[in-house]
Amino acid sequence: MIERVKFGLVGYGTGGRVFHAPLIASAENIDFVGVVTTSEERRAQISEELPGVTAYDSIAALAADGVQAVAISTPAATHAALAYEAIAAGLAVVVDKPFALDADTARKLVTTAEEAGVPLTVYQNRRWDSDLLTIRKLMENGSLGTVRRFESRMERWAPDRLPKDAGGGTLLDFGSHLVDQALQLHGPATRVYAEVHGPDGGLDDDFFLALHHENGVESHLWGSWRQAGPGPRFRVSGTAGTYISALLDCQEDMLKAGRSPAKLGDRWGVEPEHRWGHLFRGATGAPVESCRGRWDTFYPAVASAILGEGPLPVDPWDSVRAMEILDAARTSATQGVAVTL
Repeated sequence: MIERVKFGLVGYGTGGRVFHAPLIASAENIDFVGVVTTSEERRAQISEELPGVTAYDSIAALAADGVQAVAISTPAATHAALAYEAIAAGLAVVVDKPFALDADTARKLVTTAEEAGVPLTVYQNRRWDSDLLTIRKLMENGSLGTVRRFESRMERWAPDRLPKDAGGGTLLDFGSHLVDQALQLHGPATRVYAEVHGPDGGLDDDFFLALHHENGVESHLWGSWRQAGPGPRFRVSGTAGTYISALLDCQEDMLKAGRSPAKLGDRWGVEPEHRWGHLFRGATGAPVESCRGRWDTFYPAVASAILGEGPLPVDPWDSVRAMEILDAARTSATQGVAVTL
């Protein structure tokens, strides 16, 4: 029999309900025990949508029922305090992005978990996006040659929808993904320049961020809720070719449509041919079969790490380094200068 980890979820808003609960419930080595929420509306949703999963008032109550790990999917400003509470209870912790509101808070949190001997990781699920995995494959097999420029966008057209406090603003929300992906593909950065925009007194809703990597790659990253003509999700330019992927990975839409890895099996994360990116060499481009998106591997990997059977899927220090870049981006935008890291 498969050894299983008893898992809980803190928060059942859009993040917890759509992006975490279905993946936790689909993991073969996890028993999904309960959700912490005091909202009567959320409790009713849990009862209807998650048969056998109990609503709890607190992390302490979860721990008292023998839960071994929790995922925290609550407003960004609450992440650190709830993670400290879980660590103090001896629970392994998954923290949604943004990991924290600043690098100093993130650094202290990781150090606390290490001193307590408690596993801590960050939900950087977009490391397993179909298009990002395809780019990695093209880099490894030499199809792009030497990469010179990496362009990555998460742009949406929602002029009447301001970024929510839950995400901490677009730079923290989208930027946490975009910076993490750039660092994963191209390694450490030495310089950052950013332009950040938003309504007076409100959270930022649009940004541009440029990273210069130690290996010479230039990453240009865009995030926006106010882009009426979104650009391609990725454009990766190398000495032998350029790969362009127009659309966002399909796994988000699958979850929003009520699908899950448990329901779809091997069809989970598979991009239809009309969504494949193209490899260009001049004016013509050929379609490249997309790698299968694998968000479904994150929670099984967390459980395996808790059981001592492998590493955590995301080193939390990676997220500290990403937060350092986001802090520097804020400074760059405020002062109008490039910041050396």
